[in-house]
Amino acid sequence: MVPERETAPRERAASGATAASRTRARLDQPRPPRRRLLPEWDPESFGRLSERVARFLGTGRFIVWMTVVIILWVVWNVSAPSSLRFDEYPFIFLTLMLSLQASYAAPLILLAQNRQDDRDRVNLEQDRKQNERSIADTEYLTREIAALRIGLGEVATRDWIRSELQDVIKDLEERHDGHHPDRGVFPADRSAGRDVHDR
Repeated sequence: MVPERETAPRERAASGATAASRTRARLDQPRPPRRRLLPEWDPESFGRLSERVARFLGTGRFIVWMTVVIILWVVWNVSAPSSLRFDEYPFIFLTLMLSLQASYAAPLILLAQNRQDDRDRVNLEQDRKQNERSIADTEYLTREIAALRIGLGEVATRDWIRSELQDVIKDLEERHDGHHPDRGVFPADRSAGRDVHDR
């Protein structure tokens, strides 16, 4: 019984010692940056460089310079003395250089196209939001114009007032001339006798 009791504190001390010897991560501080074997670069500057290279590869100037270099390469390796030639007739080194150039040009062009696609996507999203705002503004203005037309339909217009005034003036002139002495200017004047009979 005694040996078992003695071993238990030793095990506890050993487990406590291993826990204390481990370095604990501090949660209130950021982790230190890890060292990387690969070099780091700024993706934005690399993307701008790839766009410049892709633009240059897509110009006529690049094709002219590449054609001049290939022609000089072939002419030199065909007509120069044998000791000065660096690429004999099958031009294997020229093929290798052109393959190397193509293997770098294709990813750079794809990277430039991806960046352009991202910019186009952002521009399309902004255009879509602008169109939605324009449609909402147009619908609001259409509703306001319809409300104004409805409101103006209930307002007395200048022509209607003019025609009513002309009717009143005509009735006054006829009354003044004596053609219709029993006719009043206003409807209440005209219907006074009828109101008496109705009662």
